[in-house]
Amino acid sequence: MIPLRLTATIGALLALLAITPLAAAETGGTGQFENPAVGRRSPFARQGMWIWYVDQSQGGSVPAIIATAHRHHIGTVYIKSGDGTTRWSQFTRTLVAELHHGGLKVCAWQFVYGEAPVAEARIGAESVADGADCLVIDAEASYEGRYASADLYLSRLRAAIGANYPLSLAGFPYVDYHPAFPYSVFLGPGGATVNQPQMYWKAIGTSVAGVFAHTYLCNRVWGRPIFPIGQTYEAPGRLPLRLFRRYSASYGTVPSWWDWQETTVPEWQALGARIGNRKLPAVRPEVEYPLLKIGAKGDLVVWAQERLVTAGQEIEVNGIFDRTMRRAVRAFQEAHGLAGDGQLGSETWSQLMNYTPTAVDWAASTSVASALTRGGATFPPGTRFGVPFAAAAQAGGARKPLSATLPARRDELAGSLR
Repeated sequence: MIPLRLTATIGALLALLAITPLAAAETGGTGQFENPAVGRRSPFARQGMWIWYVDQSQGGSVPAIIATAHRHHIGTVYIKSGDGTTRWSQFTRTLVAELHHGGLKVCAWQFVYGEAPVAEARIGAESVADGADCLVIDAEASYEGRYASADLYLSRLRAAIGANYPLSLAGFPYVDYHPAFPYSVFLGPGGATVNQPQMYWKAIGTSVAGVFAHTYLCNRVWGRPIFPIGQTYEAPGRLPLRLFRRYSASYGTVPSWWDWQETTVPEWQALGARIGNRKLPAVRPEVEYPLLKIGAKGDLVVWAQERLVTAGQEIEVNGIFDRTMRRAVRAFQEAHGLAGDGQLGSETWSQLMNYTPTAVDWAASTSVASALTRGGATFPPGTRFGVPFAAAAQAGGARKPLSATLPARRDELAGSLR
């Protein structure tokens, strides 16, 4: 989402993933599945607007921000509070208190890179201490393959903010494009309790209907409430904005928007229009899951393997759908009265989702994990966090699934202002 940076587009073949959407799964999951645990008072349950720079949003006038938000039915503002190991001075206890006094929920968000996860966790915890109603993790390309960093970041963050504090992930929307991204850590046990995919349809080059279909199909497997982030930058137009709101309503959820400083007057009007709250009669979200079969690789496979282990199957959590995993899936199917085809389709996923994923401590007792705890320190040349490159590579390689080395299919958000 943030800041402006050039991200290389990586052309890996989709065949590497071998992830096939089921024919009936054009619109993903339903709102009943997505939002069962988020109450009406949750900051995520209000239409939101993201603020990158406070001084570029209504000129930094807090009363003007409050008035504009109320005028256009914005109930939550997401304000940047940190970038990597740097805390942003714009996010203060005073600002949060003023916005609260004006009737707004206030969430902090931080962009994380994974190079110093303990220091990044400290930055997030400081925002929570300033009175934020929720904390959002913006993790993108720099976090691909960093399972140990994600594990360490979340364990330190949760230790500081508590197990039940509202925490969300705002990441790539197209899970199948990013086989090495540790979604299963960020959205797993002890991780984020809410999923906020960046569903920027115009930047991606698709339609509103298309971005909902693709995003929801794979994101359903994480079992977290989904609150889409739409775009007001790049002049998407008033009609698509209203359509995005109506799709969100049809999926039983509420959107937020990136971002305040780029939202024009007509776009604000589209966000406040009453018609945006109405469901679309023709939209009937499906309840399908992605189809995984032999040859599939990536974090979706990691997630399935963690649940299969809990269900009693003896397999390695490596992110590779090989013959061993196919036998495990077939055994699971037979044990649950399902057709034993060895493929993970919707019926099998529905049974598998009843099992809590087994905990994999990716950051456990490696020299890299130890070095990462010193985030923010200065280390000698030729080392990574104080560990020689060769040793760091060897230790780090032991603490991630085989699929963590796979390239992204492409960065669907590359080239956009995020």
